[in-house]
Amino acid sequence: MFSSSTYQNRRNQLKNEVSHGVIVLLGNIENPINFEHNTYPFRQDSSFLYYFGIQAPFIAGIIDIDENREIIFGDELDMDALVWTGRQETLKDKSLKAGVSETMPFKELENYLQKAKFNNRPIHFLPPYQSYNKILLSRLLDRHLDELLPSEKLIKAVVKQRSIKEPQEIEQIEEALRVSTEMHLLAMKISKPGMKEYELVNAIQKYAADQNFTFAYPPIVTVHGEILHNQYRENSFKNGDLVLNDSGAETSMGYAGDLTRTFPVSATFTERQKDLYNVVLKSFTDARDMMRPGVKFKDIHLKAAKSLVEGLTAVGLMKGNAEDAVANHAHTMFFQCGLGHMMGLDVHDMEDLGEQYVGYTEAEPKDKNTFGLKSLRLGKELEAGFVLTVEPGIYIIPDLIDMWKAEKRNHEFINYDLLEDYRNFSGIRIEDNFLIEENGYRLLGPDLVKTVEEIEEIRKQSLNEGPIKN
Repeated sequence: MFSSSTYQNRRNQLKNEVSHGVIVLLGNIENPINFEHNTYPFRQDSSFLYYFGIQAPFIAGIIDIDENREIIFGDELDMDALVWTGRQETLKDKSLKAGVSETMPFKELENYLQKAKFNNRPIHFLPPYQSYNKILLSRLLDRHLDELLPSEKLIKAVVKQRSIKEPQEIEQIEEALRVSTEMHLLAMKISKPGMKEYELVNAIQKYAADQNFTFAYPPIVTVHGEILHNQYRENSFKNGDLVLNDSGAETSMGYAGDLTRTFPVSATFTERQKDLYNVVLKSFTDARDMMRPGVKFKDIHLKAAKSLVEGLTAVGLMKGNAEDAVANHAHTMFFQCGLGHMMGLDVHDMEDLGEQYVGYTEAEPKDKNTFGLKSLRLGKELEAGFVLTVEPGIYIIPDLIDMWKAEKRNHEFINYDLLEDYRNFSGIRIEDNFLIEENGYRLLGPDLVKTVEEIEEIRKQSLNEGPIKN
């Protein structure tokens, strides 16, 4: 945990923003896999972590603004529990570390909220995403599930606060990125023909676990990089394949890293792979160099798309004017997703609170209908203190080629004849994480190799095809 004053200061700031009523922050539970006592690994709710820092299931926090009270509701271990778990740090002691002196049994939470409701005081809560908490809120507030309307005022206050990262949070993220970088270097060094995708996942998971880190999200380690969220891991690596590795570590306090690199199974890229890799790398650097406070991330996304079109035109896969191609969304044949997202306690930071609050504004809402833009999680102006990813890519999807070609969609911008020769190319993504600063940006974590030459140098050494340079 951070210092108790950290959590007290965060809660005080939240009180000032919300100004009136009772704020309820529910912790998560241990979710069963196949029966009650065989559970998935516990992960605390990120907003609860941010304001209370306590890593324990079946607890809730109350911030009563009007009565100036802060209470943790939960149950101390009884003898039956102690038999199975041994003596643990008490909830009271954990609460004191969060700067909260008052604790109550969990069953008292309902009485507290019912009293507030009886007195017509507003009860603020965030959108619940665990089924247990949805049902719990329904019971606590005596509302049907369909009537559980989260507090927009609380959502906006939390987003405003959590979006600006504290220096100690940046330290945590950089620790996650240190381990994430080492995971990626390990992957590049040990991959070889005949290896299964799951073997590589197991190796980097062990590396993270040996540092007492977990995965921040299920990793995407695949020779089918054109499948954006591919979780299938049974393919074997073979010469000529590209391996797309999208993986990141999470610290014990819940802060994430999120990196992607694409490398060849062979010692070197093929000429086609090299050409398209460099197109993605140019798009990455063009987008990265635009980042500074006041610039809309949607504009950076469109700049990355234009850079991709220019590069794809140079290799013959696209044609015509690049700006017109982007305006007609022709680039989404190759780049179907968004350029990046906020990152912090969640790898997609605060995604549970709603992209319309986290990544956009009421004045400029998200485009929910246009292919490509509807997958852009972040579009609003950047501010100093934001942490975000930049991750352009090229994804050649055979089914999409067939559909667009049959419809003659964007035929004035796409060279379908040549694209047929690339239909089994797979995909490429390059991703790093950045802090927005007053005058620009700063790369977070170590600078992980990303040029063709740097990657090939590692691959040659790992396959014993040449010495690595000093």
